[in-house]
Amino acid sequence: MNCRGCATPLALPLIDLGTSPPSNAYVRADQLEQAEQWVPLKVAVCQQCWLVQTEDYTSADSLFDAEYAYFSSFSSTWLAHAEGYVTEMVERFGLSADSRVVEIAANDGYLLQYVAGRGIPCLGVEPTRSTAQAARDKGLEIRELFFGRDTASQLVTEGWSADLMAANNVLAHVPDINDFLGGFATLLKPTGVATFEFPQLLTLMAGQQFDTLYHEHYSYLSLTAVQTLCARNGLEVFDVSQLSTHGGSLRVFVQRLDGERRDVQPTVQQQLQAELTAGVKTPAYYATLAPAAERIKHELLRFLLQAKADGKRVVGYGAAAKGNTLLNYAGVKPDLLAWVADANPHKQGKYLPGSRIPIVSPAQIDLEKPDYVLVLPWNLLHEVSQQLAQVREWDGRFVIAVPELTVL
Repeated sequence: MNCRGCATPLALPLIDLGTSPPSNAYVRADQLEQAEQWVPLKVAVCQQCWLVQTEDYTSADSLFDAEYAYFSSFSSTWLAHAEGYVTEMVERFGLSADSRVVEIAANDGYLLQYVAGRGIPCLGVEPTRSTAQAARDKGLEIRELFFGRDTASQLVTEGWSADLMAANNVLAHVPDINDFLGGFATLLKPTGVATFEFPQLLTLMAGQQFDTLYHEHYSYLSLTAVQTLCARNGLEVFDVSQLSTHGGSLRVFVQRLDGERRDVQPTVQQQLQAELTAGVKTPAYYATLAPAAERIKHELLRFLLQAKADGKRVVGYGAAAKGNTLLNYAGVKPDLLAWVADANPHKQGKYLPGSRIPIVSPAQIDLEKPDYVLVLPWNLLHEVSQQLAQVREWDGRFVIAVPELTVL
């Protein structure tokens, strides 16, 4: 396979997680007698532009289909993050009723609802029917399609040239990343700004977050790689900030290379230097993740097997994609993890892909009073432990598996 960023042949492996179904392909009860599609989950590194990426086995339209079940609004932490983002962008860039805001991957309207609430015209682009309809139910205008240069050109003719474009946790999800970024250079006004948020490679590697690797994530991004990709597609990075979301993310600010350009902030060089110092341009940097993943798998299995031997009941919380990567890599089934609770009603009543572990309402936790709750979206541990504080009333304990098995 060639690099999806620069077309250089890929020769440096990062990790091989075996085979698994797509992590968001939740199984309905009527599909339990049917076979799932298991495909290799391998990640490699381009030694030319240093873009980390999955090898291609699945298409975007099959991953992000009409039954896509990831709805952003079921996390109060994420809603607060989105509202804070809108407040900051309005103040920093002077957005008003005369501005145009376009969000790519608008999901269920979790962010644009705050833009619309300020009286600023906004449009969402969202390819998945389930979440697009949820956004429309909030009164938002949504275009149900994949974004790229052609889409952007059409939106320009319709009067949607943007003062601000937001793209949260989507840059990693696109197979043709050059076409995607080229769309931003097309749709932005000459004075416009686009922001990209994505989990950053440095924290993935430092935190041994191998469970964030799954088929829907085509790329794993450093500023080193993103800056090169942007320049190739008519964009310039002029600022970057660190975020705590998703276990450690970057927010990158970009502008058109041919527009009215802002000064590049010192934060850009600081982040690039931090990545260079860490070793993102050296093969040795990428050699530590595979051994860490194997260690984490063994720690989790030892814990689950010992709990079963002791007659303890372990359940999960959060039917998250990262949890599916972890459980399928470790080979965990319902005999070791009875069920997983999730607040999203679109997931309840279904089964996790691969492991076929049932997904239930959080109310089941109070009914069964398990001994341990394995929090699969470990980045939401604080939120989850507060929401489920009653677990401690019967001496139940919370558990996370990444970066190491921890019983709280």
